[in-house]
Amino acid sequence: MAEIQTVTAPVFLNQANSSSVNKHTPAEAQETFKQALSQAINNVNDLQKVSAEKTELLAKGKIKDLHDVMITGQKASITLSATVEIRNKVIEAYQEIMRMQV
Repeated sequence: MAEIQTVTAPVFLNQANSSSVNKHTPAEAQETFKQALSQAINNVNDLQKVSAEKTELLAKGKIKDLHDVMITGQKASITLSATVEIRNKVIEAYQEIMRMQV
């Protein structure tokens, strides 16, 4: 049976909600964001790899559980779509900031 993984907010989002927010330098904030972004992209990549491996094993006849293969494929597809949409929103926000007059 496949294990269900929970989606958690990046560390910097959890800290923003606490009453005692730590002050970070821009370099520390950038590093935290970079780590969270890298981890998220690596998770999407891992899901894509697992989906491809299970699909290949199904095609070879080594896996008989079609449901597991389909669920893994849909999970990979949804996470990739969500990642692309988030990227699009970040680019839109960046472009909007660049259009602002100072």
